[in-house]
Amino acid sequence: MPVQQNKIKVLFVCGRNTARSQMGEALLKLLGGDRFEVESAGLEAGDEINPLAVEVMKEIGIDISKNATKKVFDLYKTGKMYHYVIAVCDAVQAERCPIFPGVREQLHWPLPDPTSFTGSWEERLQKTREVRDQLKAKIEEWIK
Repeated sequence: MPVQQNKIKVLFVCGRNTARSQMGEALLKLLGGDRFEVESAGLEAGDEINPLAVEVMKEIGIDISKNATKKVFDLYKTGKMYHYVIAVCDAVQAERCPIFPGVREQLHWPLPDPTSFTGSWEERLQKTREVRDQLKAKIEEWIK
């Protein structure tokens, strides 16, 4: 029997943990199989998961509607450790992320925030799909 290796611990961070980081967490769980232990959090905790994010993830068979939002500093205070912290927010927000002890690498994948999208529901949904697809492509490339 091969020895079970420890999972690679990854934390996705964005502004409020309502869209981008939640999508990143769900996508890495799907694409990374059993190799990763994944969480997500925000600099602040939003009230609820963004309905645009819920909808575009549902389109690919992933339900994030029941996920709770979390604050990155709450995870930090509990002493959580990660191999990788991936900030999917803009550069200004990414600079506010705490430095977790033992982090092998902090990555920054800036993606547009679905809460900032304007236009009709369908236009905002299409822009959120693009964010999901960019994130999925980045994750697929990263885990190779």
